[in-house]
Amino acid sequence: MRLAYRPPMSMQTIKKQTMNIKLNLCCLLAALMAAGCASNSPEKLKSEAKITEADARAIALSKVPDGTIKEAELEREHGKLIWSFDVARPGTKDITEVNVDAKSGVIVAVDVETPKAQAKEKDEDEKKEK
Repeated sequence: MRLAYRPPMSMQTIKKQTMNIKLNLCCLLAALMAAGCASNSPEKLKSEAKITEADARAIALSKVPDGTIKEAELEREHGKLIWSFDVARPGTKDITEVNVDAKSGVIVAVDVETPKAQAKEKDEDEKKEK
């Protein structure tokens, strides 16, 4: 078997190969990150929750007994899996947001939001989705 002479690679060739390797690594990293985002799908989050939505609703309404839940969402916020409820109260346009830990059932936050704050939060959420 005869081996062919292979001249040493030029610096330009080495740089091109290095750039190709970096590009491939970036693509791989992007794919892994996208796969990580898929782990926050509603089905995945529900499988992690130990507290059902119905139980979390009852817990949230215990904090705002005269309220009506307008919106509910299971989400990961600051590393915690929570049920987030927007509760309307009679006689005010403010919304009380009650966050219930989806694993323990403990109320982790209660915030009153004015209509102005609600609009701002809605705009921020829409920007995140884009």
